[in-house]
Amino acid sequence: MTTDPLSRSGLKPDEVPADFVVDQRYQHYTAADHDTWSRLHRRQFELLRGRVCDEFFAGLSALGIAADGIPDFRQINRVLKAATGWEVVAVPGLVPDRVFFTHLAQRRFPAGFWIRRPEEFDYIEEPDVFHDVFGHVPLLMNRSYADFVAAYGAAGLRYADPEDLARLARLYWYSVEFGLIETGAGLRIFGAGIASSPGETVFSLESAEPNRIRLDPVRVMRTRYKIDDFQQTYFVLPGFEAMPDLAAGPLEAAMAQARALPELAADARIAEDRPVAVGAAAHRPAA
Repeated sequence: MTTDPLSRSGLKPDEVPADFVVDQRYQHYTAADHDTWSRLHRRQFELLRGRVCDEFFAGLSALGIAADGIPDFRQINRVLKAATGWEVVAVPGLVPDRVFFTHLAQRRFPAGFWIRRPEEFDYIEEPDVFHDVFGHVPLLMNRSYADFVAAYGAAGLRYADPEDLARLARLYWYSVEFGLIETGAGLRIFGAGIASSPGETVFSLESAEPNRIRLDPVRVMRTRYKIDDFQQTYFVLPGFEAMPDLAAGPLEAAMAQARALPELAADARIAEDRPVAVGAAAHRPAA
């Protein structure tokens, strides 16, 4: 989560406060910036039809995150804060871990305010406003998801050991960024890293290559991940109400189990895995 926060923003070091929150500088967006957003939105919106969970589209609609231009964070926050207590704050890029955790724990989602250049339309390494706002923010309208992300921030502040923080990061990576969810219509996307990527949108649901297994916190915390390629394992929630419990007791119990077991490769399969099918048969059984 840490890199040079000024690499893309155009801000000077003395313009960035300790919490890294800056003005969105909405008036500085150019017509080309808004056009890039519009083209990204239109392409991804169509690709996500029938592939993303209904809650994602509901969040886009409620927050007015549309194809007509980069959203104004102030307008988003009027709706979001009333719904789940969250708000979007502008930051100049990826921020230090402790800053990131603190913002999440206080229900502030740090979003990069700059947008990729046209020549980076299909791929960008550092998340921009499209990834952060289109990919992440809609599901913050869902109470279970919103509570999980806040609990994740609080959990990050409780740990200092780098290996424990790496395990914790895997919980975020394999859920908030690259999670899948079972629905009555079949397997669907909810992770922002998938939802903002045209290639991974298709790959995550339609390729025969990756593992798709039921999310278990200990299994997730043991599993390394790819940062420069499509994921080789996707973890699947049976529903948003099943987001992992990150309260101190349950999380530490899971962390202790993960510490005692060997780490697993990103493509590992183990006997305890519960595979999940992609099609309509993957929906949750009646209680």
